[in-house]
Amino acid sequence: MDSVWTRLRLGFAAFFTILFQGRVPTELQPLASPPPVQVLSENHDRAVQMLALFQRDGRLVDFLMEDLGTYSDAQVGAAVRDVHAGSRKVLERYLTLEPVLPGTEGGPIDITSAVDPASIRLVGNLAGRPPLRGTLLHCGWRAARIELPPLGSGAARTVVAQAEIEVG
Repeated sequence: MDSVWTRLRLGFAAFFTILFQGRVPTELQPLASPPPVQVLSENHDRAVQMLALFQRDGRLVDFLMEDLGTYSDAQVGAAVRDVHAGSRKVLERYLTLEPVLPGTEGGPIDITSAVDPASIRLVGNLAGRPPLRGTLLHCGWRAARIELPPLGSGAARTVVAQAEIEVG
């Protein structure tokens, strides 16, 4: 019963203090200010930054946005070599990737315990529980190191590639 009276008293205090003084009562101020929230745009900015790095060094975005139907296989193959080399350079400079699972793709693998669905996807006949035996279709990749350069400010955070203008 005491907590009901406490809540009622605090409710009246909050109402009248806000109404007449334009502020939250001192005893309620820690409850009135929400805890700091991590800015989600940082994650989006970092995704754009990665695209910008792949574009700058590998022209990956240009390649992906291009309609390849008008080019011969030889032309596409030649372009892919440059895109691949530049994009690989970005990965090696800013990330260290490691396999999620050791082993050889196409080789046998034993699943002895429950799997983390964020890291491992099971396909095929999924009847039963571990231990299971299967074939490693893909080792997966996880980022072991991420060292991106500092982000720019303002609009630069949304630019994947600058427009280029030749003057004169």
